Amino acid sequence: MNIIYLGTGAAEGIPALFCNCEYCRGVRQRGGKEIRTRSQILIDGELSIDFPPDVFSHARNFDLSAVKYLLVTHSHMDHFYAHDFILRGYKYAAAMTEPVLHIFGNQEVMAVFGECTAREIKPAVRENIVLHTVGAFEEIKFGAYTVYSLLAQHSSEEPLLFLIEKDGKRILHLTDTGGLKEDSLQFLSEIGGGPVDLIDFDCTFLYAETQPYARHMGLDENMRTLALLRKIGLADERTKKVITHFSHNARPSPDLLARAEREYGVIAAYDGMSLSL
Repeated sequence: MNIIYLGTGAAEGIPALFCNCEYCRGVRQRGGKEIRTRSQILIDGELSIDFPPDVFSHARNFDLSAVKYLLVTHSHMDHFYAHDFILRGYKYAAAMTEPVLHIFGNQEVMAVFGECTAREIKPAVRENIVLHTVGAFEEIKFGAYTVYSLLAQHSSEEPLLFLIEKDGKRILHLTDTGGLKEDSLQFLSEIGGGPVDLIDFDCTFLYAETQPYARHMGLDENMRTLALLRKIGLADERTKKVITHFSHNARPSPDLLARAEREYGVIAAYDGMSLSL
């Protein structure tokens, strides 16, 4: 499996859209890997996790018409910008690699899709987008993938996390969320299957202390969650640990992220980073 981190920022991006703090001003000047678009992951060129407002910039370097499957964690704008789907066909897109797109998400995701596309989507575009409503604690099969949906600690709409399996490799996607709830841990324990190959950790807060019942994680909660996953056999020393979804408030400078990699044995994601399993 090949995993590309198209976007690694939190909702506001980095530099934050309307922010003029010292850090954001510095990032605008320095550029490079400190620029972070909103969260999106591409697996084997055909499976996307989330669809942020920054897909236009992601499409500069990747053929997003080749995406067959889209897993949506929840309906918040930074993870599901449904307006852009009106452009998937008709006179807006020709010679697409994959004409049909399957979108998997909760009921609120489906409602947002309807609201955002109702006024402009053409019938020729709509007929090639297939919607699948899924909830937490389900097994979902499509193509070569088996996906298990978990319940995130993030909002009231039944936000989802995913365990993705393909060709004997497994990825546990833990973004957007706070610490894993007991029911999600129990579900993962029942699935079993041994240690996963890679875990994507929400690391919005980075070094800041994570408060109980927070909607996001920092390194402290990442490590607590990792310990729980080790306890149920879902992680070991071979599991790659990637931190992503950084907020500008955490000031994720190259020096600070290098420190996190040394101290916690993690991989700090950046926009465009690619990993192979």
